[in-house]
Amino acid sequence: MPLQIAIDASRATKAQPTGTERYALRLIQALIKANEARPAPFRFSLYFRDRPPADLFPKSKYVENHVIRFPRLWTHLRLAAALWRAKPDITFVPAHTLPFFFPGAGVVTVHDLGYKRFPEAHSPVQRAYLDMTTRFSQRRAALLLADSSATAADLSRIYGTPPGKIRIVYPGFDGERLQPSAQGIAAARERLQLPARYFLFIGTLQPRKNIERLVNAFGRWQREHEDGETALVLAGAKGWLFEESWLQGASNARVTGYIDEADKAGLLAGAIALVFPSLYEGFGFPALEAMHCGAPVIASATSSLPEVVGDAGLLVDPLSVADIAEAMGRCSENEGLRQELIERGFRQAKRFTWAAAAAKALAAFDELSSRPERPLRSI
Repeated sequence: MPLQIAIDASRATKAQPTGTERYALRLIQALIKANEARPAPFRFSLYFRDRPPADLFPKSKYVENHVIRFPRLWTHLRLAAALWRAKPDITFVPAHTLPFFFPGAGVVTVHDLGYKRFPEAHSPVQRAYLDMTTRFSQRRAALLLADSSATAADLSRIYGTPPGKIRIVYPGFDGERLQPSAQGIAAARERLQLPARYFLFIGTLQPRKNIERLVNAFGRWQREHEDGETALVLAGAKGWLFEESWLQGASNARVTGYIDEADKAGLLAGAIALVFPSLYEGFGFPALEAMHCGAPVIASATSSLPEVVGDAGLLVDPLSVADIAEAMGRCSENEGLRQELIERGFRQAKRFTWAAAAAKALAAFDELSSRPERPLRSI
């Protein structure tokens, strides 16, 4: 009898997905596709809050969809009740929070522990909930999937998670949705009213993204190069604890708000460089997107970013305005270096695929199914 795997797909139907929501969608899509090719496929039951579009996932006879409409405490009440009725062998949640009570083995993805590293970036209620649910999930789960070695180390250091329970599964990359072109670059510039030259940041504008130091570094670069025409484009929504004072360290710093996917490839490809000096990242998708689109990357030499960027970017001390500004100067002045970073970035981006991520997740399910110590349904 095929192994029954329940998957929380509630985050996969968002119209404007965040990184976690896009991860859920793309990993589930890849899991369905990879499962079809297995000699003994699993049976997947996908659980949604909202009815998914008919073409959201690949067609498969091994997949059943279940829509459970419920406004609050969906995971711990309605999903949990459905799991007790179905009694799957494994429940997989692609974002931090397993139900408090459910049968069978649990697998959960932990993307980052930013709320522990930068508690001030979260409301007290949100911080308490994230701590409680992640603490429970890492204890209840049979296996945890971590987006990076940095996240895995944080789990062990902060919660005491045994390293033997953690599997490093790098997220994949949606290369097909980002196809840069000369027309796309021109269209993005026109739509956002940008100058020909600009540095770019992509992400929610919040404290751990280090926006104030980034703006100050750009101001330093402006003064050193006597350049008032080049812009610093901050592409993202203003997040929790955003302060307008962060923008006062330079002229020509522009906040665009949420960037539509149609503009992202052109915006990246047209940039002098992506400057991403974040204080903490569980993975760092913008760096990967930039490398794919041909933008050099300046990123922090901390948390997961060295894993993502490798030798394909300039790694800087995120606490040093001078270090960030110096890297901006190197990218803006040395075209040979810039082209070398672009070529390395193309190669580095190809290492991260959803097919590889799905293969590692399926291997985790196989590992649980082959454990001899107890039947999965009795866990």
